[in-house]
Amino acid sequence: MPAQPARPERKGPETASVMDVPPFRSSLVKAVFGDVTSLHVSRSAAWAAASVTRTVLTEIIDGARTAAAEEARRKLIPGDLLRAIDRNVELEVGTKWYYHSPTFKGLTGVLYDADGVIAPCHERRGPRRPSAVAGAHRFEAGVRKLLRSRGATAVPAMVRDLDGIASVFLTDLARDAAMVVREGGVKRFGTVALVAPGEPAPPPPLKDPLLALSTRKGDRRTIGRDDVLAATTMQLSGGVRQRALTEAREATRNAPAG
Repeated sequence: MPAQPARPERKGPETASVMDVPPFRSSLVKAVFGDVTSLHVSRSAAWAAASVTRTVLTEIIDGARTAAAEEARRKLIPGDLLRAIDRNVELEVGTKWYYHSPTFKGLTGVLYDADGVIAPCHERRGPRRPSAVAGAHRFEAGVRKLLRSRGATAVPAMVRDLDGIASVFLTDLARDAAMVVREGGVKRFGTVALVAPGEPAPPPPLKDPLLALSTRKGDRRTIGRDDVLAATTMQLSGGVRQRALTEAREATRNAPAG
């Protein structure tokens, strides 16, 4: 009887890299971009946006897992999401979803319309258009795949919140990437330096990768990978931003430009 080949050792949820998990489908990413812009989206841009969204969701899930573990639970509940965001402000993304989810009720303040009148959260304004909230269900398969990769399960309400945050975040990312193309760079990019009175301000570091993304090269009809990376610098901050940029560059290292 021939010997059976040895099975490769399976990585556990604590050691598996986020890069081992396939990103959200490019077709889904391009559909979200198509909701907010008529610009062409390159394949590398779609891969980068999928990778950034995956990184953000993984950070949120890991933060929620930590909160759940403190109560000896593996199944995530919306309260774990609130505690994760409360402990790490870098995870506060996709905030437009907060106004539509019961999880965040009472935390988002009061909304006012243009006349200063309190507006209901679900008040319809203008003609119906595709929205991140309406399309949140499209992310369920990817969310469940990420949960499994991190060794976690979640109640339906938690899955719904992760869907919504992913959809709103990617929609905002697409909108900012389109703006980068239109404006030729990140016009609102800036840095703050502490300088003693009477001393000249130090010059910006020439090799700062974030500053390099503030000036755009390329045509004005296509959203490219670097446009998505530039939008990422606008949407995220701190360590989450750095990890998202690093993983998106790695995910698109061999991606075709078209």
